[in-house]
Amino acid sequence: MVVTTFSQQGAHEKKWAAMSSVIAAVGLTGFKIIVGLSTGSLGILAEAAHSGLDLMAALMTFLAIRISGKPADSTHLYGHGKAENLSALFETLLLLVTCFWIIYEATHRLLFHAVAFRITFWSFAVMIISIAVDVSRSRVLYRAAKKYRSQALEADALHFSTDIWSSGVVILGLVCVKVGQWVPGLAFLHQADSVAAVVVGLIVVYIVVKLGVSTVQALLDVAPSGIERKIISAVGALAGVTNCHHVRVRYSGPQLFVDIHVLVDGNQTLREAHNLTEEIERTIQKLIPNADVTVHPEPNL
Repeated sequence: MVVTTFSQQGAHEKKWAAMSSVIAAVGLTGFKIIVGLSTGSLGILAEAAHSGLDLMAALMTFLAIRISGKPADSTHLYGHGKAENLSALFETLLLLVTCFWIIYEATHRLLFHAVAFRITFWSFAVMIISIAVDVSRSRVLYRAAKKYRSQALEADALHFSTDIWSSGVVILGLVCVKVGQWVPGLAFLHQADSVAAVVVGLIVVYIVVKLGVSTVQALLDVAPSGIERKIISAVGALAGVTNCHHVRVRYSGPQLFVDIHVLVDGNQTLREAHNLTEEIERTIQKLIPNADVTVHPEPNL
């Protein structure tokens, strides 16, 4: 009953974190588009595209959280956790497309078609508000992602946290442009906005690579580094276990599945063997809370 309550509480908290991200992304995207179009700032428009991506990613995360929370059934024997991994992969592809667009547009303005734009109070206000919202949302998402081992929420948190840095770069670009307008000798600084957009694009590239690698690893069932050694060490130290081998570990969304073979005394009773397997499960779950453990006892001949 306690496990069920915790599971329900976790599902509710994850859904709330995902939905609040959707609301935040809607507000930031609309605000940045309005200010970017009214001032002609590519840096702000690049950030608007980035926030638009966050909105799509947040929607995907919310849907993935809802799907992954469904229990296992006859066609999904390991549950629906992979929905979170697929959501993270979708976010990676979105980031890649946006990255190409940002860098292309910024390079075009730098080399071929300079565009004049106005810097107003709202140019700075939208970016400062964006940073404040991103700081708040990234903290909430990272906390929930760490607590429930959710790759989808972690990917969403990564979006919002990198927005903080990219927004800071855009603000720096706007300041440089403003200085270039005030000081004639520094007129070359008018290109700082496009340079800032390129930097934003490069930040997105970094996100794509980092997120893409972890997502592909999850989809290919790559085991967490060092976990096999820890399991063998902990289980092998238990009384009654002669040998621990053939350890297999895989994630399905936030749920970790552990499959392990152990050599035990073949002359013990079935009840004794059962009690030992339960002790092994508890030992592994101390290392990996809430892990789904399957133990295969083998007689030591």
